Amino acid sequence: MGTKYVRLNERLYRYLGRCRSDASDPLLQELRAETAALGEEVSKCQISDEQGTFLSVLTAATGVKSAIEVGTFTGYSSLCIARALPARGRLICLDANRKWTAVARKYWVKAGLQDRIELRLGPAIPTLRELAPGLAFDFAFIDADKTEYDAYYELLLPRIRRNGLILFDNMLWGGRLGAGAVKEATGRAIDALNHKLASDKRVETVLLPVADGIQLCRKR
Repeated sequence: MGTKYVRLNERLYRYLGRCRSDASDPLLQELRAETAALGEEVSKCQISDEQGTFLSVLTAATGVKSAIEVGTFTGYSSLCIARALPARGRLICLDANRKWTAVARKYWVKAGLQDRIELRLGPAIPTLRELAPGLAFDFAFIDADKTEYDAYYELLLPRIRRNGLILFDNMLWGGRLGAGAVKEATGRAIDALNHKLASDKRVETVLLPVADGIQLCRKR
C-alpha cells in the first residue's frame, strides 16, 4: 500500500476552516484580528484556528479539570482550553511577556473565564520548578521556546496524571524535518524530542500533521 494522506492546498484549507464548530465564533475572530494587527512577525506565534478547536475538543472529551499551558502569547490557546473546562476547572498559564499576555487577560475577561485562569509571568523553567509540591494536571499544552521543550517535558511529566495528555506545538518545524541533518538549534531540539518521545516508554505518542505539527502524548 502507498502512503495515505491528502496534500493540503489553499482551497482545502479554507474548506477545513469552515467545517469547525467554532468557525464563526465572534470572540475568537476578534482575538485573531487583534493579534494579526501586531504584525506578521509577531502574529505568526499564534496557533491556528483548527488547533484551537482541537484543544477544546480534547479538553472536554477527556474530562480535563486541571490544565497548564507553557507559552500563552495573546491567549488564543488558553481561551480554547479554559472554555472547555468544567465550572471549577483550573488553567495555569506560564509566559514571560507582559505586553502580549495583557491582550490575553482582556479576552479572558470578555469570555468570563478570568476565574478559571491563573497567569504566572516569568521564565518557564524556574516557574515550573517552583510549582507547589503535589500539584498535578490532566492536560498540558506546550508552545514556547523550542530549545527548552525537553526540559518542560521532564518537569511536567511527573505532574501529569495517568492517562493525562501533553501536547507540543510546532513539531514539524515548518516542514523542514526529515530531509537530512538539521543545523539550527531549534530544529535539532524538536527533531531530538520527536525521536525521544517515540521511544519513551512513559508515554504513548503520535505526531499529527495539524498546522505545524502537534505531538500528542498520553502518559501511561
